[in-house]
Order: sequence, then C-alpha cells, then structure tokens
Amino acid sequence: MEVAANCSLRVKRPLLDPRFEGYKLSLEPLPCYQLELDAAVAEVKLRDDQYTLEHMHAFGMYNYLHCDSWYQDSVYYIDNLGRIMNLTVMLDTALGKPREVFRLPSDLNVYDNRLCASLHFTSSTWVTLSDGTGRLYLVSTGERGNNASEKWEIMFNEELGNPFTIIHSISLLKDGEHSVATLLLRIEKEELDKKGSGFYVSLDWVTLSKKSEDNTKYEISKRDVLRGTSVPHYAAFEPDGSGLMVVSYKSFRFVDIGQGGEEAEGENKLEQVKEPLYYWQQTEEDLTITIRLPEDTAKEDIQVQFLPDHLNILLNGQLFLEGKLFSSIDHESSTWIIKENNSLDISLMKKRGGLTWPELIVGDKQGELLRDSAQCAAIADRLMHLTSEELNPNPDKGKPPCNAQELEECDIFFEESSSLCRFDGSTLKTTHVVNLGSNQYLFSVTVDPKAMPCFCLRHDVDALLWQPHSSKHDEMWEHIATFNALGYVQASKRDKKFFACAPNHSYAALCECLRRVFIYRQPTPMSTVLYNRKEGRKVGQVAKQQVASLETNDPILGFQATNERLFVLTTKNLFLIKINTEN
Repeated sequence: MEVAANCSLRVKRPLLDPRFEGYKLSLEPLPCYQLELDAAVAEVKLRDDQYTLEHMHAFGMYNYLHCDSWYQDSVYYIDNLGRIMNLTVMLDTALGKPREVFRLPSDLNVYDNRLCASLHFTSSTWVTLSDGTGRLYLVSTGERGNNASEKWEIMFNEELGNPFTIIHSISLLKDGEHSVATLLLRIEKEELDKKGSGFYVSLDWVTLSKKSEDNTKYEISKRDVLRGTSVPHYAAFEPDGSGLMVVSYKSFRFVDIGQGGEEAEGENKLEQVKEPLYYWQQTEEDLTITIRLPEDTAKEDIQVQFLPDHLNILLNGQLFLEGKLFSSIDHESSTWIIKENNSLDISLMKKRGGLTWPELIVGDKQGELLRDSAQCAAIADRLMHLTSEELNPNPDKGKPPCNAQELEECDIFFEESSSLCRFDGSTLKTTHVVNLGSNQYLFSVTVDPKAMPCFCLRHDVDALLWQPHSSKHDEMWEHIATFNALGYVQASKRDKKFFACAPNHSYAALCECLRRVFIYRQPTPMSTVLYNRKEGRKVGQVAKQQVASLETNDPILGFQATNERLFVLTTKNLFLIKINTEN
C-alpha cells in the first residue's frame, strides 16, 4: 500500500520583516464610485433544512461577484433575471452600466430547491456555468476582451443530479483533443450518519471532452467523486489536469461510483459505520477481550492459543486475531468462555500488575478500548500534580506557566487543524499531505491565471501567500509574499465576511458584512524623515491602513480585488474603490 508523503511548507526568511511595527492609519480619502444595478443580484438565502456550519461556509458566505483573472478589472455577477452581467473598467470617470453577456435558458425563480448560480472562468475563451439547479453548462465565449469576437455559446448542457456550485475548472489540450475539467461542490444528506451532522460533502471531478476537430459535441469522458465531511477551504486542479489540491479541516477520499454516476454500494460508503473487530478493557491485574460471534458458533469452532507475549485466535478454522501482545501475560492463568449473548470473552492475566496498556496487540487498530468511570478517575488522579486550581500559582519561577487570561482573543486558535492534500488524477490516491496545524486558512487569489490559485495562511502574526507548483516536486508550494502582521490584525475583525489581495500583492483587503472595507498596504518608502521614538532610529518606510465606508445599508454579497481597484457588490449596487491613486 502506497503511503502519502508528509511534506511541509518552507518559509522564505528574506520575505519576513521581524522589525515590522504595524500599520499607520491613513485618513487619505479613497475615490469611490457607485453603480446602481438594473436588477437585483440573484441571491439565494439558506433554507431551514440548510442549518449546518458547512452549509453556511459553502452557500451562506458565497461570493456572488466573480473576477475574470484573464482580463484586468473585469467582474461579473448574475441577477435575478438570469442574466450574466459584466463590468469592465477602463477609466473610472467614464463608467458605463454593467452589460448583459449571456442569459440562462431556464427561469431560476421557479425552482424552490436550488442553490446560487455560479460560474468560473476556465480560460480566456471558455466558461463553466451552473444555474444552481444541478445543471452544468460549458460555454464558449470567444475572446472576452474583444467585443467584436466575444460571443457566448453553449457547448454542453446537462443535468448532473443534485444542485451544486462550481469551485474550479481548467481547459486542457492534449493530442488534439480539447477537454475541460470542472470541480463541483455538493452538500448531501447522509441517512446512515447517526453521530454527525447528517450531511456529507461531495466534490465531483467532471471532465468534458470533444473527441475530434470535426465534432463540436462535448461529452462527459470521466467522472470521479471525493467525499468528506467538511467544506474545503481551497480546492483547485493542477494546470495539466494530473492532480488536485485540497485544503480542508477534514480529509477527503475518492469513492467508487457505478453506472450513471451513482455511488457503488458496499465498502466505499462514506459514513457506513465499521464495527470494531473486538472490544477490550483492562484493570490493574487483567485484561478482557470481547468478540461478537457469528450465529450458531459452537465451542468446537473456537481455538485460542495463549503464549507469554503472543495471542492467536481461530474461528471456524480461519485466523481471526493474531499478534504480539503489548506486554507479557501469565498464559497459564488466562482463560476464555462463551457468554449467553453469543459473545466470546477472553481473560488475560497481566504479568506486571499495575501497568496500563495503551494497546492490546502491537500495531493492531481493529479493536476499541473501553474505559469505565473508575479508570478515568484514576487517570485523572495520576495527572493531578500537573494541574492547579490557581491560574498562576507561582509567577516568580524562572519559567512561569502561560496565563490564558493574558491572551487576546485573536491569539486563540481552534483546536482542530487543517491539512493540505494532493490527489493524483489517475490513481485517485493521496500523494502528498501537509499538516497545517495552527496555520489558519485566510483566502485564495489568482496571481497568474495559467497557474494554480494561491492560498494565504496565517503564520504566527503574519499572513503568508503560497503559490502551488505541481511540476516542482522539491518545492511544490512556494512562499511568494508576506502581509506583515495581517494574520493578527484580521483576527480582531469579528464581522469580516470576505478577504482578498491584489494579484501583485501590493495590498490586502477585507470587508465586513455591512458597509466597511479595510485596506492594508505593503510598506512603502517615506517622502519625509520619521524617527522611532523608543529606539531613536530612522524609519524608512511605513505601511498604511485605510478604511472605506460604503453609502448603503444593503448587505455585501461580493468582493474582489485587482491591482488597481476593489469591487464591492451589494444587493442593488456595485461599488468601485480606486486603490492605486497614483495613475
């Protein structure tokens, strides 16, 4: 069995600034332009049956504004008339109304059980589109930056089951065959899940292909499904389509699907509960193993061999359990018995009384340890010397314990940690894993549309931008930029909704649910001489923080950053905030 390589992210020290002193609030006004929309944005609010945190992450916090990374300062949204509207900015002082480039064939308002419509810019001439009802469109757009050649035309249109949103897509050309890979996100009901939320997350990797130049029809040539229980923070294809990278709290895995895209029954059912092979418990003197026996099992069908450090169990002539015990036993005093409830109880006498076994058989994960309340209390007593009822009993020691009350709220991380996984497209196996630990995921941004999107993580107080390189096995994730102290600063913004940065990493920005937008610029040289009062040294550059307040009471539904400006979408308006005011 192949094991995925455990990897790590290597920080480039020259991109860090240990002497960064913080952001200086700038009161310089930012030019802000407001456009009133002809029709409201096609917002879809969560239903009563979409009550989990995963529904909120996937659909409640959906970004309704889409940035075309292939063309600078071009954004799109879908209104409640089913129109895809585009605004391409050439000059701020000559802004026109958003123009319609395409209209969905179906009336969205007649569907009760639908999600928000979504689209992704696959290449400079292709777009993947979902109307939120479970239908996938592949659209040829022509050169979108050229009005003469731009023409949106449907090349594929098919129902693919339950509603989904599009996360990512890429265009591939291999041996004269054009294909488009798209990644679809669903949250579906899991009837067999009795312990969790009752839902699972599905990522469908769907490949659409055209077989020859003469044939204009695109068909589904490949379809694979990943399953998990948490909505991914980040998921993107490698540029050549050979793999997929996913950042998520809980891991994903591929599952088999049968004819017509239905999941095959059997061992690959995600939430199917696998009963432990055996249960075991222990006291200071002995251990008891309990095994559920098949119906009509007789005493003659059972063979148990006790050795000083080994156990061997056969049922009906077949090996059931065998291996080296964690510690030695008194094999002559060990016994077994069939109970009335059709279970086999095996009693092992410990050679070393008082020793707590962390596992029964070395390396075996098929059993489950049962602890009673008395054992838990005894363990707690043994650990009591490590704790104190006083918060800081002796602060004068050389190394006083951490006082949790001295921590600020933004210093406290979730106990759970996310992971970054790479999946191979042909073997469908996990090839690389990075445990992100407390490196909180912040946002993603497309720096180069021909490369994978970058993702930004919090490292200590900073926010570090990482560019995936699927072709570089020794440096698969490159640290390309740092936003100083931004990891710490953003954590204090309780009402933040969207986070973004410029593709050239000249600034980062976040917006709250209503009105306010915060801009954090990279340090720039000062035109006047400043001195640090504490150290008396000259300050050569300063990083600015700016705040823009929008003239609206409508909630913010979309947020995108380009090198020149910020775009903010509300229900009825589109705002442009000019960031680069030097041009």
